[in-house]
Amino acid sequence: MQATALYARPPTCWLVFRAPPTCGKIAGMNQATTIGKTIGILALQGDYEAHRKVLEERLQSKTAEVRTPKDLAAVDALILPGGESTTMSKLLDRIGLVAPIRARVEAGMPVYGTCAGMILMAKSIADRPDQLTLDLMDITVARNAFGRQVDSFESELTISVAGNEEALRAVFIRAPYVVATGPTVEVLATFEGKIVAVRQGFRLATAFHPELTDNDSVHALFVTIVAESGG
Repeated sequence: MQATALYARPPTCWLVFRAPPTCGKIAGMNQATTIGKTIGILALQGDYEAHRKVLEERLQSKTAEVRTPKDLAAVDALILPGGESTTMSKLLDRIGLVAPIRARVEAGMPVYGTCAGMILMAKSIADRPDQLTLDLMDITVARNAFGRQVDSFESELTISVAGNEEALRAVFIRAPYVVATGPTVEVLATFEGKIVAVRQGFRLATAFHPELTDNDSVHALFVTIVAESGG
């Protein structure tokens, strides 16, 4: 697959794109993506606003920003956005969100992480075993695995979504990839032999940023997971 460099000197990852013009959809999941639950978006740092636009403006799903344990208690699911994983992990620890998030996910709350969010969800980080993670998925990841921010790129991917193979344009920005998975982790997509999308029950993670494209397939999958969850 041919990759396209995004830019010579990219800005910070949450400012790469704004308001995508149209939306891709999973076959047969048009209005079914609307749910009556609230999806929380961790809003400490990163591209949380891009996720809000996809969910509210294009998938008609209610969202709320999560910055405190009280905010977390009021939502039915959680998105961990892209950003700086080290900064985000320190803020989560300082604010006291680490234990509440772990407890909610252990109790069945759906969670989806993109890029830095995938790193936060991992059981361990291959190149930074000392970095705090939320330990939400049975995966080991490598940070910045495709290079520095100047090496950010786009590429076509095929991802398994709701039993269908979907083509989408993936945006990789200082992206991680998964170097090891546990037995219950489903690999949804790879790029050049590297695992870049995974699912473990109600937990979903991608190394790329679907919120920065015009294809809603991954978010629609998560909305469906949330709609089908018990809480």
